[in-house]
Amino acid sequence: MQKRNTQQRRRAIVEQLNRCGEVAVDELSKLFSTSEVTIRKDFAALENSGLLLRKFGGAILLPTGSSELSSEKVSIRKKAIAAMAASLIKDHNRIIIDSGSTTAALLPEITAKAGLLVMTNSLQVANYLLEQENEHKVLMTGGTWDTQSHSFQGKMAEFVLQEYNFDQAFIGAAGLDPQKGTTTFNELTQLSQVMAKVSNQVIVMAESEKLQRKIPNVELPWSAISVLVTDDQIPVDVKQQIEQHGVDVICAKTTEIGA
Repeated sequence: MQKRNTQQRRRAIVEQLNRCGEVAVDELSKLFSTSEVTIRKDFAALENSGLLLRKFGGAILLPTGSSELSSEKVSIRKKAIAAMAASLIKDHNRIIIDSGSTTAALLPEITAKAGLLVMTNSLQVANYLLEQENEHKVLMTGGTWDTQSHSFQGKMAEFVLQEYNFDQAFIGAAGLDPQKGTTTFNELTQLSQVMAKVSNQVIVMAESEKLQRKIPNVELPWSAISVLVTDDQIPVDVKQQIEQHGVDVICAKTTEIGA
């Protein structure tokens, strides 16, 4: 019954969003007689399916064109990006995997790697790796649980990270700004910045459609990023603009799903 109620509520949220163009957490909480935490979880699930874009206090429709992407196409693009990103990982590397749906797509791609040490702030990432037969050494940042990003954040997490050094950090992005870098609605950006500082190579994994998202907070400037792994739908002039910041832009082949 609970699962069905969840599905019904999420369908109703999408219907409300299509009517109004924007919805607020507090209003939906009252409308469905549920907690704001539950509504935020609904937003996270619907965003991962490509049905909305979270913002502070609510959610909005994706920019024109982005909403036409089915969740299946979004998933395939994430997998293609993850496969390309995984090719950069060598056996026995020490890596960070940030929380997020795109970085989580990396997990099936690294099961065949040998002797990895993986630090993460995501329970999803840690649980997945610990269930694999080819066991990697898994470390967690700890810290304060953030309901918006579904990850551990805060000073404790930052302190733990600063005690290590890593070969690579794999970080997602809510948005991409060709001039500024990665962007986010979440104001808790410090942990990603620490991840970048303690890693020799910083690899951002993000679909090209995130260039359409106008998001206020800069998370990582291009100067802190080594590689952007995206899909081949990125405009050539935008790719060149990002490369001018000294970033290596790698495009996963997804043309066959872009039509």
